[in-house]
Amino acid sequence: MNERRCPHCHKLFYPSRSHREQIVCSDPGCQQERRSNYRRKKITADPNYREACRQSARQWRKQHPDYWKQYRQAHPAAVERNRLQQKSRECKQHLKHLANNISASDLRPCPATVWVAGTPLYDLANNISAPTQVWVLEAVPPPRSAAGYLANNIPLAP
Repeated sequence: MNERRCPHCHKLFYPSRSHREQIVCSDPGCQQERRSNYRRKKITADPNYREACRQSARQWRKQHPDYWKQYRQAHPAAVERNRLQQKSRECKQHLKHLANNISASDLRPCPATVWVAGTPLYDLANNISAPTQVWVLEAVPPPRSAAGYLANNIPLAP
């Protein structure tokens, strides 16, 4: 029997005698990953299976109507993390609408570093001017020492 390498944990293993086609080792984490991959591919490829999964989830939610309310009460850290992630998703969604903003579409490449700060970038679509502050920071060359060398003894360019 040939030794094989698990595609998930990369450990060597011998396939089961009764399942000679075994590709994944018997580690529970690797088996869970194998099942997840199979389910993901099956949902993508089989519309009947996909609908059955949706219907199963709907039925579970119908039988457990207060689950999320109780979960949010019991896990305030998860609620806060989700709130921050949602805020980030909303901000990204609003930034997509900047294509219609005349002042943003006329920008040219600039070698300087630009930091935009100010009011949140909400509802900027179709705005001609956006209320923000723009700081342009220019790089400052390091000071020369008396001998014409930097602190680490690298000669400066003339």
